[in-house]
Amino acid sequence: MNHKSRDMKSIHKITVTVASILVVLITIVACTSTKEVYTPVLEKEVADSDQEFKIEKSGAQLWGEVCNRCHIAPSPSDYNDTDWETISLHMRVRANLTEKESKKIEEFLKSAN
Repeated sequence: MNHKSRDMKSIHKITVTVASILVVLITIVACTSTKEVYTPVLEKEVADSDQEFKIEKSGAQLWGEVCNRCHIAPSPSDYNDTDWETISLHMRVRANLTEKESKKIEEFLKSAN
């Protein structure tokens, strides 16, 4: 093996290592939740907001948006109903989902598997 070939392999190893570290760091930063600042809401504002028309997202929409934030969303057929129950409990915590959002996603995945 000549000297030039060894140098190229070393450069390649270093490049792959640095790229791998960057991908891991970017993934960690992207999946880390940020601390939100909450401001108090007046009772009148709450009453007004209850009267507004709100469009709620379906389980399929939430699954497509939420699960793809940090990883490729698995196919509903990848797991059975029991697995989806366990996964949704875990991901509810990891993705900071409400119980309602988690249940909608779980119901969609169970209905589609």
